[in-house]
Amino acid sequence: MNSSNLLSITTFIYGLAAFLYIAAMVFKKPLILKPATWTAITGCAVNAAGISMRWIESYKLGIGHAPLTNLYESLIFFALVIVLLYLIIEHKYKYNLLGAFITPLACLAMAYASLSPNINDRIQPLIPALQSNWLIAHVVACFIGYAAFAISFGISLAYLLKKKQGSKNFFNHFPDADILHELNHQLIIFGFLFLTIGIITGAVWANSAWGRYWGWDPKETWSLVTWFVYATLLHARMTRGWTGKRIALLSMVGFLAVLFTYFGVNYLPGLHSYGVLEKTISP
Repeated sequence: MNSSNLLSITTFIYGLAAFLYIAAMVFKKPLILKPATWTAITGCAVNAAGISMRWIESYKLGIGHAPLTNLYESLIFFALVIVLLYLIIEHKYKYNLLGAFITPLACLAMAYASLSPNINDRIQPLIPALQSNWLIAHVVACFIGYAAFAISFGISLAYLLKKKQGSKNFFNHFPDADILHELNHQLIIFGFLFLTIGIITGAVWANSAWGRYWGWDPKETWSLVTWFVYATLLHARMTRGWTGKRIALLSMVGFLAVLFTYFGVNYLPGLHSYGVLEKTISP
């Protein structure tokens, strides 16, 4: 079994975890939550094993590098960080039902990576610009930030549904809206910190590769747009006293900006080519 097969299996494990979390929420069966958590943990372990195997395979091919350099590799890493970060939150705060809003995101990322005909899962040699020690620092920082924003998106959705439905149906098992709001705020701060680190390390990497820190490449520009969306959110909360629905909606807008930064700019001309077919990441 190679890494691609193992990572394809991960897709179905995450799908099962999402199904169990959603079933526990819809049918009000808390007993399902423990198997859901263990399924998510299993998926996380298999995901990590698949990434590690792919890294080893790249060295066996004589082109060894961290598996973070094209859209396929970034998606499987994105899914791993989403689930890992969520499991840490679940363990710390015991808010198990939030998995119904978050594990589907990881499943969708893996499904897109594994099943889309437009994504190439072959291990490829690095172009010269990617042969840098800044690769891991930049990509890992960005995707920790993206994962935090993805979870924030799920929590924002849960918050809006909780506020609308109150204690009706299965939402009475959710944490209070105020708790969801505060957790959302903490995740946004966490994601904003790592996105900032990602932008800074990317600028340093760009200077070493191309001789300039910033060139208004589409991905650079949209990374900055995303940064400003979340900076505006944090500023509005701290200075304007924004809370509740407005923060949740702005958080969801921010995640849409993340998705466009991640996917949309691949179809725009620029130095960053993030994985359509044979393309690879640039700093």
